[in-house]
Amino acid sequence: MLEPSNNNELPAIPGKRYFTIGEVSELCEVKPHVLRYWEQEFPSLNPVKRRGNRRYYQRQDVVLIRQIRSLLYQQGFTIGGARQRLEGESSKEEQTPYKQLIEQTISELEGIITLLDKE
Repeated sequence: MLEPSNNNELPAIPGKRYFTIGEVSELCEVKPHVLRYWEQEFPSLNPVKRRGNRRYYQRQDVVLIRQIRSLLYQQGFTIGGARQRLEGESSKEEQTPYKQLIEQTISELEGIITLLDKE
């Protein structure tokens, strides 16, 4: 699962429905060719493909990519180990990416409330 401390290092996910590979690359601080490679290695990462085979990632894909990034770069898992970890989490609890999304939304809303209270 994505550690809250690592989540603060990455930019907040904007409230959009679809993201291009370039936007996801910036949001997750991972190069586009790495994202394309991860699509092959992690079956649960499956962005929508439209005209010209362009990839469009949804919010849950961005959360999943951040999980993968955390497992590989911060926690030192191998690709196979990260895949097993994610498969194990999804079998234990189906809503893991959604729970993280809700937690991030709550923290963003709390930040907005704090800003509004200052005025």
